[in-house]
Amino acid sequence: MAEGARWCLGWNHSVKQFTVLDCYRHHAGNMELERSHQPDFAAGLGHTPGRGEQVSDGEGGYWIENINEPVPGNRYVLRVGSREVDHRLLWQLGDEAHRFSLSEQAAGQRVTIQLTKLDT
Repeated sequence: MAEGARWCLGWNHSVKQFTVLDCYRHHAGNMELERSHQPDFAAGLGHTPGRGEQVSDGEGGYWIENINEPVPGNRYVLRVGSREVDHRLLWQLGDEAHRFSLSEQAAGQRVTIQLTKLDT
């Protein structure tokens, strides 16, 4: 990913079935958790005071903005959920939205999501 690039990991909440998003960016050579979108205070979700700022999404849910936490080692391990969970990577290139379903490729498997810089 190029410096300044942004992407999100989305998945369907196991109880409520709505989409949860954790959004990352490439900032100064580091993968950072930038913000998170949570449509509800469902099981396992919520804002931790002092970790970003909770703001309304205008639709009954909320964004936690300005988390800006570096991801240790620029990578993390994820146990990919089933097709119902639909773990997926989402990003934008210009006007074009992109989607890659981890669940279609690796449901039930352990994967590593890692920031790799593009050679220019």
